[in-house]
Amino acid sequence: MQDLSTQIEIKCFHCGDPCKNKDIAIDDKYFCCNGCKLVYEILEENKLCKYYTLDEKAGVSQKEISKEHSARFEYLDDLQVVTRLIDFTDGNITTASFFIPQMHCSACIWLLENLYKLNPGVVFSEVNFLQKKLSVKFKQNVISYRSLVELLVSIGYEPQISLDSLDRKIKYTSNRKLYYRIGVAGFCFGNIMLLSFPEYLSLNGGLESLYKQFFGVLNILLAIPVFFYSASDYFKSAYTGLKQKTINIDFPIALGIIVLFTRSVYEITSGTGAGFIDSMTGLVLLLLVGKLFQGKTYDALNFERNYKSYFPISVTVIKTGKEKNIPVSNLKEGDRIVVRNNELIPADAILFSGNGNVDYSFVTGESAPVEKVPGEIIYSGGRQKGSAVELEVIRTVSQSYLTKLWNKDAFVKDDESRFVSLVNVAAKYFTAVVLLVSAAAALYWLPVCITRAINAFTAVLIIACPCGLALTNPFALGNAMRIFGRNKFYLKNASVVERLSGINSVVFDKTGTITEPGDSAVTFSGDVLTSYEQKLLKSLVRNSLHPLSSKIYSVVEGEELFEVSEYKESLSKGIEGKVDNNYVKLGTAIYVNGGMSEKSSGDNKSLNTRVYLSINGKLKGYFNLNNIYRRGLEAIIHELGRRFGLFVLSGDNEGEKENLRRYFGKDTVMKFRQTPEDKLEFIESLQSENKKVLMLGDGLNDAGALKQSDVGIAVTEDITGFSPSCDGILDASAFDKISRFIRFAVSTKRVIISSFIISFLYNITGITFAFQGAVSPLLAAVLMPASSVSVVLFTVIATNFSAKWRKLL
Repeated sequence: MQDLSTQIEIKCFHCGDPCKNKDIAIDDKYFCCNGCKLVYEILEENKLCKYYTLDEKAGVSQKEISKEHSARFEYLDDLQVVTRLIDFTDGNITTASFFIPQMHCSACIWLLENLYKLNPGVVFSEVNFLQKKLSVKFKQNVISYRSLVELLVSIGYEPQISLDSLDRKIKYTSNRKLYYRIGVAGFCFGNIMLLSFPEYLSLNGGLESLYKQFFGVLNILLAIPVFFYSASDYFKSAYTGLKQKTINIDFPIALGIIVLFTRSVYEITSGTGAGFIDSMTGLVLLLLVGKLFQGKTYDALNFERNYKSYFPISVTVIKTGKEKNIPVSNLKEGDRIVVRNNELIPADAILFSGNGNVDYSFVTGESAPVEKVPGEIIYSGGRQKGSAVELEVIRTVSQSYLTKLWNKDAFVKDDESRFVSLVNVAAKYFTAVVLLVSAAAALYWLPVCITRAINAFTAVLIIACPCGLALTNPFALGNAMRIFGRNKFYLKNASVVERLSGINSVVFDKTGTITEPGDSAVTFSGDVLTSYEQKLLKSLVRNSLHPLSSKIYSVVEGEELFEVSEYKESLSKGIEGKVDNNYVKLGTAIYVNGGMSEKSSGDNKSLNTRVYLSINGKLKGYFNLNNIYRRGLEAIIHELGRRFGLFVLSGDNEGEKENLRRYFGKDTVMKFRQTPEDKLEFIESLQSENKKVLMLGDGLNDAGALKQSDVGIAVTEDITGFSPSCDGILDASAFDKISRFIRFAVSTKRVIISSFIISFLYNITGITFAFQGAVSPLLAAVLMPASSVSVVLFTVIATNFSAKWRKLL
């Protein structure tokens, strides 16, 4: 008698492929090859076998992966090659991105994000599943780039490395399978309709029984590829959800398809009816076409692809001996750029002149600056601390990389959108309610007509879809971000729009925010400065991004500049440094000349801002900068003052107080001589009174206050002072639109609420008719994607109309 055990297929414990025999085994676990066994041993040794509980075929087969990969990756020992492949390094911490085509399930994500347990050199790893991309941060003195690649290969995830692909995007063809499924469903549906015509035209059932049975069997055969191939994604999605003990939105759809198919097979094989094969295949075809149509519609409207292009971070380049600001997207290899104190380095470059002191905390989290000397590579994402440096670009960087730094978790406010919360709660209970309603519909009609009971059951399952509800929030907020971007108002993420709609207090910084440093007249009082002293001064202020420094730099004569060493910038106080062996200080009276206050140094009734200068400890005089307020400020204050509480903070003295009262009124709270810490504490005090605060500052002295506020907006002239502390960047030319921006955010919130109501009404109406048996499954399949697309179109059209109403489009 044959041993029954030999008939049982043995599957590999790691990858799920069939095993030829039981020769390769550990305990009661069998493997198809030694490679799979090796991966299991690695995971078992590091206590990572939870990997296998997340998916029954979690692992990647090792049969085709050579164990002798050492020679294959020798080229990764070449420093020049690795330099082109990595994203960043400071000599210790290195970050790199890998394309992992084998990534296929939640288990893959889990394992790849736990790489640090396999090697202590791995600091952090993160997966972008849709792009099959793995980002890894590692200590290069513990694990090299080559060793990291070999580690990935050893666990079955060999990265696709191609130097030729560095400068072009990988194209994904995820829609190809969808086209194949539509093709199969369309072919089978068309033929089933032709074979069903005799049944349709047979008014009194006169068709010969033999032919009727024959056509029915043909219909079943044609329905099989539709059921098992074209509709397979719905079954997989529903099954995955059940394994994770959740019921997702594809579950009722899959259930409806199964009911139609099994009922049809029963009726045809038993001779009790013609079944619903035509409805089932038509349903699948329309669901797939609807999915394709949805995808095309969303691609046409998708803000995610485009909004970063509205984010023109600028950089200072030197051309024909003169400095000029250009968008970072226009940078080319070989361009000479200037990076000042606290300014972000926008592209990988070689230090040409100056002393590099680079803070890579935005990239690595390590705040200790790294010293660089001329000739060394400085990677994008670092921030220069100290005197200005000149760099030569060796590799341009995409704006999306800088936006990623801006949108890093450490700088994102952790409050969850209440609209997102509403969608999550609705989705959690939606499917359960739909299942109960569909079951009730079937039970209601079953005593009357079994066909109508099945139609009602499946129609309820199909027509009820929360897709419109789920898509309302991202498309409304995303379209709003796009419109803001077109008006030179650049937001960190979509949740900022919602938070902006809920503010009730507005805090203004003065210098560089409500004043225009570019238009202010500058005069110097004191000793006449020689041309040499002017060069010393201009060399110093060139290193600072502060609006007052920028203005003084623009009016002081001289082209030849000296190198600055020992540069120091004290927020809200001043700057200092050694210039051509002379020590130069510029700032407030107390900062520049010790104990002398501005009150004792002269007239305190001036409405101007004074900036004092000393060279080698000798006070040379002071600059008078009269404050010119931004265009439209009076109208903005008038409009905002009717709806919000207004506050003014300034690091300057009270000389401007009476002038500011003319704009803000006597009841507005104004605080002067405010340090960055004082501004932060003031924001916290407002929030302790349950106020929702919008802070408008320059992004430099106000970094802490901007981050603390509910919405922090940095107002800037050239968008060079890029800072992750703020929630948005407002180009100074669009400052007069701030009131319109807030009102547009409020109207966007109303559009979202209206879309939620429309989506709920649609589902209630559709389920009501489906319950009554008045909607066929085929019609339900048409209405389901149509509802999603219509809600999305309403959302986008409504936000566009609102923007045009406020003259933002």
